Amino acid sequence: MRVRIDAIEAIIHRDVGRGLQPIFDATQGGLFAAASALAAEPAPRIGLVTGFFVPGGDPPAAETDGPAGAALLARGLVQAGLACRVVTDTICAGAVRVALDRAGAASVAVDTVVPGATPDAVTEAWRDAGITWALAIERCGPGADGKPHNMRGVDISAHTAPLDRLFVAGPWRTMAIGDGGNEIGMGLMPRFLIEQHIAHGDRIGCTVAAEHLIAAGVSHWGAYALAAALSLLRPEWAVAMRAALDPALDRAVLEAMVRDGPAVDGVTRRQEATIDALSLEAHHAVLAAVTAGLG
Repeated sequence: MRVRIDAIEAIIHRDVGRGLQPIFDATQGGLFAAASALAAEPAPRIGLVTGFFVPGGDPPAAETDGPAGAALLARGLVQAGLACRVVTDTICAGAVRVALDRAGAASVAVDTVVPGATPDAVTEAWRDAGITWALAIERCGPGADGKPHNMRGVDISAHTAPLDRLFVAGPWRTMAIGDGGNEIGMGLMPRFLIEQHIAHGDRIGCTVAAEHLIAAGVSHWGAYALAAALSLLRPEWAVAMRAALDPALDRAVLEAMVRDGPAVDGVTRRQEATIDALSLEAHHAVLAAVTAGLG
């Protein structure tokens, strides 16, 4: 099983021009470690942390990367009989809710926090719900100056709730998926790797670590890979997880989120059904390779 999951990880370890190869080298085996830890719990209860607001978007809106993958994972988790909920900023909530609804996970609770406010109420709600894992997917976190920055090095603290505090606030274990160095979880990496190899790395490198980090060329691919790995490690979850890896469902989620959320591509900053300036066909080529590894 380790060999099969490592092969899936190799598929998502494809740099799309960000200088991530040193990060991939440092996190090799991270997918197996993360999925194994989650699968080792009989009935984990997962809190998904996502949403990355793009203030310079046309229109200003949540990024497509993150909520789309979170919705697919939520669908798989719920269909597998597991409890999960999602937290995001109030200004990303529309896109997150549309994505969950179109994924068939409308029953999943969405907690929201106003940018600048504390997530204390969410911490208490998660404690009451018995959350055992906090899982961030493409969620910006603070750099060395204590402020979150986008990939262009711009301070976006006015548009970002400090959801990274959930990673030190609860009894839950932590896991993160990231693709650019500025996401929650990247604090697990030696800082020099991000500073030396990623544009604006000294400014944007997130200082918040996670127990487990899954690095991917695009965070959306990390969601594919985690669902696939869980399907291998927990056969009773396999049908639900593999159903979440349906390219038609992925397309429907992304298109609905862009249209009705709204949401924008974080790279092009346009309201279009792409992720990180890559077409769905490009993402689905990765998805096809991941699912081919399931046998």
